[in-house]
Amino acid sequence: MSLRALRSSLVASASVLGGAILPCAAQAQNAVTLGEISVVSTTPVGSGGGNSSRVQNLNGPGGLEPAGSAPPPIGPVRLRGSEQPLYKIPSTVETVTASDITVDRGSDNIVATLARRTPGLNLSDSQGNSNRPDVTYRGFTVSPVQGVPQGLAVYQNGVRINEAFGDTVNFDLIPPQAIQRIDVVTGNPVFGLNALGGAVNIQMKNGFTWQGTEISAWGGSDARTAGYVEYGKVSGPWSVYFTGDGLNDRGWRYESPSTIGRLYGDIGYRSQDSEFHLIGLAARSFFGAAAATPVDFTHRDPRAIFTYPQTTTTEVGTLQLTGRVDVSPTWDLAGNAYFRRFSQTYVDGNDGNFENCSTRSSFRGNLCFEDDGFSPAAGQSQLAFRNQFLMLGQQNQRIPFRSGIPYGTLDVTNTEATGFGGSIQAANRDRVFGLPNSFVVGGSIDAANYSFKSSSTLGVINPNLSITTDPSNPFYGNIPGLGTTQLRTAGALGIAPSSVNGSNLYMGLYTLNTLDVTDRLSLTAGARLNFARIQSEDLTGFSPDVTGTHYYNKINPVAGLTYRFTDALNLYGSYSESNRAPTPLELACSNPDRPCLLPNSLVADPPLKQVTGRTYEVGFRGALPNTYDGGVISYKIGAFRTDLSNDILSLATPGNTARAYFVNVPSTQRQGIEVGSEYTADYLRVYANYALIDATFQFNGTLSSPNNPLSDDGAIEVRKGNVVPLVPTHQFKAGFDYFITPDWQVGLYLQAFSSSYFRGDESNLNRKLPPYYVMNFQTKYQVTKNLEVFGLITNLTNNRYATFGTFAEPGAVAGNLRISDPRTTTLSQPFSVYAGIRYAFGADPVPMSAEPIIRKY
Repeated sequence: MSLRALRSSLVASASVLGGAILPCAAQAQNAVTLGEISVVSTTPVGSGGGNSSRVQNLNGPGGLEPAGSAPPPIGPVRLRGSEQPLYKIPSTVETVTASDITVDRGSDNIVATLARRTPGLNLSDSQGNSNRPDVTYRGFTVSPVQGVPQGLAVYQNGVRINEAFGDTVNFDLIPPQAIQRIDVVTGNPVFGLNALGGAVNIQMKNGFTWQGTEISAWGGSDARTAGYVEYGKVSGPWSVYFTGDGLNDRGWRYESPSTIGRLYGDIGYRSQDSEFHLIGLAARSFFGAAAATPVDFTHRDPRAIFTYPQTTTTEVGTLQLTGRVDVSPTWDLAGNAYFRRFSQTYVDGNDGNFENCSTRSSFRGNLCFEDDGFSPAAGQSQLAFRNQFLMLGQQNQRIPFRSGIPYGTLDVTNTEATGFGGSIQAANRDRVFGLPNSFVVGGSIDAANYSFKSSSTLGVINPNLSITTDPSNPFYGNIPGLGTTQLRTAGALGIAPSSVNGSNLYMGLYTLNTLDVTDRLSLTAGARLNFARIQSEDLTGFSPDVTGTHYYNKINPVAGLTYRFTDALNLYGSYSESNRAPTPLELACSNPDRPCLLPNSLVADPPLKQVTGRTYEVGFRGALPNTYDGGVISYKIGAFRTDLSNDILSLATPGNTARAYFVNVPSTQRQGIEVGSEYTADYLRVYANYALIDATFQFNGTLSSPNNPLSDDGAIEVRKGNVVPLVPTHQFKAGFDYFITPDWQVGLYLQAFSSSYFRGDESNLNRKLPPYYVMNFQTKYQVTKNLEVFGLITNLTNNRYATFGTFAEPGAVAGNLRISDPRTTTLSQPFSVYAGIRYAFGADPVPMSAEPIIRKY
């Protein structure tokens, strides 16, 4: 699109936004013209592949209907389902579009785009791989790592993709080029369980929203090679969309390769009053060396890792059917049904935490598990207490102890889950007492069967930090017992094989209503009933407490209002409640006397309570059209507060930071301020935002953190007001995209974060992770109407910083290696360069329309 045409579309978009509240708009209530205003789905149903709604399509055909397609509807476009103009939503919505994602194409990573654009969102890279970071928004985390308490709900095409066993989310399994838009929605309990801090609603492309044939390939630092193919077409009432992509690199740390492959397809059918889509996804990823490294090692070599192998292999397959039907001019029905298969295998080399059996036991000279942190049961003798730490193999055989050997374990876990379910929703837009009204009622059911297996094999830590299991070791000679599988202690304490089967059943009923009291004032109210049943069964006999059934339920209300003082000033405010049920992993690992080697062993008791949240939010937002050089300024100023009761924390136990258990704590709090603004003209886009995130503990108590150097016999004292680790209080982001010529664009982006505490330092007594900044640069040039070349530089200034830190046990590791400083961190990816091409086939490639500018706030 030319600069002149783009300028015209921007001015039209801005000018019509200003007129959207005029009386004529009220006469045709809930009907808008394409591109006038930003429209958001306030429920997950009907979003994405099952909805090619013109008012939500931010990258669809720019006024051109493909040959053979049905003619466009005449007149205003109808809002369906839960679609609402942004100015009627009483909470925050942050939107990332397809063009935003293309800026970070070289990273092949949607979380990079979320982090670059979204106020209050930061990444913590505990895995040493940019494809698998923890995403923290307003102090709430969603992570691919088992054992991280999850505080965000994530939906893809209306289906919840928090996995069944640990509520984890694997963003790396979603092809970035297939994404239409991502909305981060706050204060809306309709999104169900885990929406404590909000929901991430991912809407995918389909053949009605994207047409053409396109290929792209790129490569760069760390031997990265990547590419994709994308195809979309409309033929009469039918559409088809397909994309496949792949990535391979060796990683910026040793033993840290990445391999990703993804396929996504959508077949759609659309008539005048209905639309249906059959959607499929298949993806596989493999990552290596996923853990933090002692700072003693990274001071000598920034690419250093700790013990390995540490590999994660994940596979997922999804089949989904979505649809919607216009029952009448004011009623419509929408729904979806899905089947999902998930598999993950984790291989992890660890310090074994073994010792010679105590002289107070019956097994001196044999291998025993370190008994630090354990205490005798009431009435238990010292002999019986010590004897239960004897290490045994699969055949109950003892293992001779050999001094001077740095024993380790090779831990293997496998998680399998099969999920299925669906949602249905009815929406009505009849007037109530003569006033415009939008009413939604719906329900969802999500069921899953899962299995979890884990075992440990006795190994040794070699001088190069590799864990091997061959008894004939080239460094230490013959080591009796090495390679023993199914390791366990005689008392099944601390380490034991596990095999658990179970099932989840999550159900919800919700309603949401927005009433336009005047053409300026809109009131929203609604509620959702959440029900959760979690069943698990221990198949080993070592952990009978794992077997059980847990029930949770809660009604979560929401109420809010919006008021448009002027065309450029919109007030919003709301109150909402939310909850999340403990995951099967958390329920099965809540006993500090029998901690889990995450994700290795499972034990239970006492049962955990569900987490409940109360969120308050207020702010102003608006847009100023026709400012400097015909551009548009959009802005937002907002404040929020979420109070949690019975929050769940993961706590470490003595001997190994991978061993942990889960507890409820009385209360925590996240509150803050967000300020953002964006200027957009036809040749320039500039944005800046700032977030103050105050995430604190709201109780006094004692927590376990044995490797914290300032702990008292493994315990730390938490005081009300202490800051939650890994959440920077101050977060600033800014950037610009500039067209030097109509065909050449450049962009520069800055993120800056204040210091944060290490995980395990809930007492806030140790040095923090230092503040840091990172700059990225991108450029692209349209060589011809078919060919584009692009480049991306990440960490432009090669800044050395860490976004994740925790503590390890000091002492000798292997050979001459030892840990003196207990801090472990994951250093950021260094200066990296990627370059590639994108080619669109056809004599006249289908143009994509300019995105509505009035969308950010």
